[in-house]
Amino acid sequence: MKRFLKFIFRLLFLLIIATIVFFFWASSSTLKETEYVSLTKVDDQIQIKNDSIFSIVTYNIGYLSGMTNNRPIAKPKFLFDENLQKVLAETQKVNPSIIAFQEIDYDATRSYNINQEEQIAQLGFPYRARTINWDEHYVPFPYWPISMHFGKVVSGQSIISKYPIKEQQRIVLQKVEDAPFYRNAFYLERLAQVVKVVLKDQEIMIINVHLEAFDKATRVKQFDEVVKLFNQYKEQYPTILLGDFNSEANDTSAVIQKMFAMKDVGNAAFNVDKIENTFDSKSPYKRIDYIFYTKNSIEYISGKVLNEFEEASDHLPVFMEFKLR
Repeated sequence: MKRFLKFIFRLLFLLIIATIVFFFWASSSTLKETEYVSLTKVDDQIQIKNDSIFSIVTYNIGYLSGMTNNRPIAKPKFLFDENLQKVLAETQKVNPSIIAFQEIDYDATRSYNINQEEQIAQLGFPYRARTINWDEHYVPFPYWPISMHFGKVVSGQSIISKYPIKEQQRIVLQKVEDAPFYRNAFYLERLAQVVKVVLKDQEIMIINVHLEAFDKATRVKQFDEVVKLFNQYKEQYPTILLGDFNSEANDTSAVIQKMFAMKDVGNAAFNVDKIENTFDSKSPYKRIDYIFYTKNSIEYISGKVLNEFEEASDHLPVFMEFKLR
């Protein structure tokens, strides 16, 4: 009996040690923290039309996994290849001045280690700003099958531009307060990516966000942080706030309603009487992706939801054409 108990205690001890070692390995980063923000320029010789009309797109690209995003089903390489080709073709047609991405992979096993920012930026976007919010050896989501959890994920938010990007900030938004430690260890950080772009001879601020999807109280707090940033910059610069807010336009209790109520703020491609939805891309049933702008300094020309991108992501992009006042 003593031998048996000793064996059980040793086994439990080994299991505890193995669990601790695995946890620290799985939750450890693959990059230095200084690499979580990068601002680069590629010496591409591109010709920019000499006019005063600019355009911008926000796109939660869902790491090009299409409608398989967050679903426990196989994701073959051809799916990512086809979705990338779709995005490249449609981006060339739209030809925006600036694109802001959420959920874009830079080096991830789940998307076959393709740098998605680099692939799209090669269309003629020499200025690239990157903020990483997910850097893991192991991601336990979706919860099943466990075999899908293994593999490096380096992912985040990017802004690519035909015009110079001068500055960038990576602002980590508030986390879910009552979340267990192991959730925070493996969960992505919610960010506000703030960049200064020079359009001709005028500087503008762009705030690219991806707010909390699952905890409403946290999303409200993150929204308040983001609006404070927006209000800070809009006094001095033409300012655009865009991204995936995870807040539904049709929900009268949603925090996004506060943004709609701001009289000096415009909302691109948005008609309250006929809302164009952005999620999901297969059969859009809610609007959670937006482009907001300062009316006093930005003149809205046109906007639309880009349905032509189809199911390359589970979201549809939003497009805005504008002038500076």
